[in-house]
Amino acid sequence: MNPVVHFEMPYENWERMTKFYQNVFEWKTSKLGAEMGDYVLVTTAESDAKPGAPAGAINGGFFPKRPDGAQHTCLVIGVKDIRQSMAKVKKAGGELVTDVMSIPGIGQYVTFLDTEKNRVSLLEPVGDM
Repeated sequence: MNPVVHFEMPYENWERMTKFYQNVFEWKTSKLGAEMGDYVLVTTAESDAKPGAPAGAINGGFFPKRPDGAQHTCLVIGVKDIRQSMAKVKKAGGELVTDVMSIPGIGQYVTFLDTEKNRVSLLEPVGDM
């Protein structure tokens, strides 16, 4: 199998996007600057650097959204408490798109739009994360 090793999503306002993901998911961000296309690196887990961190987690990045808005991404973020995470999403300016749905043998799943209108999902997996 070929594992997911990176993700990318577009943004319109990097400060707003950074604040949202730092506040809701405690991700770390680092803007590379104009010479690198205003790309923003994102660290979602420190599994290689921190013993006991979630295995199989991926890191990723964000890129400026094109004026035609033709870019789309959806990724799934694993959470320990989906209801608590949904409340954080709404408080931080996100918008829930679906109701929580139960996926047998997998867990609880919901989709939302972040502050940049990217479609993102939350998964509270069955068992330990």
